[in-house]
Amino acid sequence: MTMASAPGKIILFGEHAVVSGTVALGGAIDLRARAIVQSLPGRVLVETDDLSLRGFSLDLSTGEIRSASAAYATRYVSAVLKELDARDVKVMIESDIPQAAGLGSSASIVVATVAALNGHLGLELSQKEIAALSYRIEKEVQKGRGSPMDTALATYGGYQRIADDNQRLDLPPLEMVVGYTRLPHDTFSLVEKVQLLKERYPDLVGPIFQAIGAISERAAPLIREQRLKDLGELMDINHGLLEALGVGSRELSELVYAARNAGGALGAKLTGAGGGGCMIALPGMAGKEALLVALRQARGMAFAAMMGCEGVRLEVA
Repeated sequence: MTMASAPGKIILFGEHAVVSGTVALGGAIDLRARAIVQSLPGRVLVETDDLSLRGFSLDLSTGEIRSASAAYATRYVSAVLKELDARDVKVMIESDIPQAAGLGSSASIVVATVAALNGHLGLELSQKEIAALSYRIEKEVQKGRGSPMDTALATYGGYQRIADDNQRLDLPPLEMVVGYTRLPHDTFSLVEKVQLLKERYPDLVGPIFQAIGAISERAAPLIREQRLKDLGELMDINHGLLEALGVGSRELSELVYAARNAGGALGAKLTGAGGGGCMIALPGMAGKEALLVALRQARGMAFAAMMGCEGVRLEVA
């Protein structure tokens, strides 16, 4: 038996603007997806009962599906198995990461599965090869919409500066509190919506993108120097710019303002594509507990997450 795990991610700054070539900044978090591979002669089986969904299993040998959610949740694992021509195995997936929340759950599952099969089958893929293969697989499954940020963070961990290419940043860990609306979002539709807005109003949306990119560039030194009050101010500004692009929602705004007011956050913003999913908040003097209470009172699911965590790794089963 071989087990590997990979982290989820938080986009700290740069959502939507990064699609048009400006800089984004993201970090790996201490919520992880795990893939456990066992030999299973004569069969190829994918199972999970811990993806914030009802339990299910999918037998790729017979095509038997035991849950309406199975086809969606196992498509990434199935793509990895097909790409690696893996046979006679059972893959069990577990995950702490909410799906369709903007926290990189699909990338984490792909990277963990590739790494576990790499170890189990003795493929001797390097970390760089795992990252490249995982990105290609996720992008194919998502019909060309996969992000290199997600699979890079799931593989390498830490922080990544995303522009024309990815750059690993050496920054200290950063504690965040995440508020989840429990509403899934459609990343493709939201990205398309913003790009269409840019086509209609290039003279307005272009400068917004440039401002978001400038925020991303300013953020790394603030994290390095632990200037958290200034970092929080940038989060608030970035959230306002994303609201101007039309990707906010009532539920996200309620969590953002609960975090800033009752929660005493230094800053708060949506993270990911918007429309639903998650927001993040930087704890202030009152600490993370005040934020957790405020977000839960605002009807959000809230949890603490540490940014800058370790990437994919083999686990002791």
